[in-house]
Order: sequence, then structure tokens, then C-alpha cells
Amino acid sequence: MILWLLNHVSIFFIAVLLVGGLTGLAAAGSVAARRRFPHLAQGEHNEMVGVALGMFGAIYGIILAFVVVTLWTQRENTQNIVAAEAGDLAAVVRSADAFPAADRARVHAAVGAYSHAVVEVQWPLMREGRPSYEATGAQTHGLYRALLAYEPQGPRAETFYAEAVTRLNDLNSQRRARITMAETSLPVLLQVLVYGGAFVIVPLTFCFGLRSLKMQLLFVSAVAGLIGFSLLLVVALDRPFAGDLSVSPRPYKEAVLARFWAPDGDAPAVQPQVREQSTSR
Repeated sequence: MILWLLNHVSIFFIAVLLVGGLTGLAAAGSVAARRRFPHLAQGEHNEMVGVALGMFGAIYGIILAFVVVTLWTQRENTQNIVAAEAGDLAAVVRSADAFPAADRARVHAAVGAYSHAVVEVQWPLMREGRPSYEATGAQTHGLYRALLAYEPQGPRAETFYAEAVTRLNDLNSQRRARITMAETSLPVLLQVLVYGGAFVIVPLTFCFGLRSLKMQLLFVSAVAGLIGFSLLLVVALDRPFAGDLSVSPRPYKEAVLARFWAPDGDAPAVQPQVREQSTSR
């Protein structure tokens, strides 16, 4: 459900739905509680409710802060993994520039096929929460085959060839890490604590009585709004490849790799391979 919302609804609408909905429910619940139990407005139980709110609020705040920081760190790590993979791919291209023309063209074609497969085939799958190693499996093997077909001659060629192979191995490791990050989400236990905790804290505020209804609604709405914004962060950051705040595939289209996306560049030569791979799936 959350994944569908992130991919089909803007973050602004989710914010209105989550924050506004929770605040509205809290205000309506507070009014209903005052009507059902008029003596709450006298503040007879404020001392006990204050202690309970302080205790539960502190525990819930720690859990919520831990989850938000963890998810934000996970998103930053995912961005770094994507940037590192694209950097390794660009390094393979630069190292291949030292190869003979035929071998260089073969490596460049393999790099173009891989970059298109990542962005056009694998990225939508990760966005939908269905990451697949097979989506770029053939293109990864193609990169290795392109390097294996080259026989370096001389110290200079061997140096660039060794660098290309090293970067390709690093790229494969980053690829696996990226797919692993696409498969991760908030554990069920933490989801219960985060979302369930909100439905414990907010109703507790109904029991904290204030003589002024406006002040009561302001207090309840402020607590609900703060919790709503925190839950919005959890929802938006839980899936690093989904939603408006998702990790972008732009690194695979920039700098050295931009040549494989130019209309007159190397992309037309490798594009059919990507479409064939997508069709085979």
C-alpha cells in the first residue's frame, strides 16, 4: 500500500492525507471525548495523564528518531552506492580509451548496453519493489566478455587493462549492494512500533483537560501534526527507489557516460540489446 502511494501519488498529497488526516482525526476525537466525558475539561486527571504522556512520549520519540535517522542514513548510503557504481562504469570507459579501436568499441558498446539496462529496465523494477539480478545479468556478462576478448600488449596496455578489470569487479559489487538496498524496507516490528505508537500517543492527549476548547484543540492538533510529519518522513524514506524523494539514476547519464545517451552517440548501437532483454523478461 505504501509503495503504491509513493509511486502513484505526489509527496504533497501524501502529506495532506497523512498530516491533515491525523490532525483532523485528533481534533474530532478530542471534541467527541469532551462531549462524552465533560468532566475531562476540569483537568481532574491532568497529573496522571501528564506523567503517562511524558513517559510514552519519550519512548516513542526515541524510537521515531532512531527510525528516521536510520532511514535517512540508508538513503544516503544508497545514493553513494549508485554514484560509486556509475563512477566505476565511467572508469571502465576511460580505461578502455587506451585499447585498440576494435576492442575499445566493443567495451563501449557493452558499457552502453549496461547503463541503458540499469536505467530503463532495472530501475522501474526497483521502483516497484521487484529488484532483479537478471534485469542486468546479460549486460554484466557482456562487460566481462568484452574485457576478456582483449589481449593487452605491453606494460601500458596491461596497466589500463588491470584498472578496467578492477573497476568492473568493483562495479559488480556495487550492483549487488544497490539491488540489496532496493529489497530492504522497515522491519514489521518497527512498523508496528512507529505506526501503532501514534495511535497510543494521540488518544492520550484527549484525556489532558483544558477549560478552553480552542486551547485543547490547539494542543491536540500540535501533537498530532508533529507525529504526522514524522510519519511522513518514515513513509517517504522507507523505500529509497520509490516516490518523489527516490534516488535518481542520473549518475548513469552524466559525465563520461553521457555519450551513451546522446542522440548521435553510442546509444543507438546498444539500445536494441536493452529492449531485447526487457522483452525476454
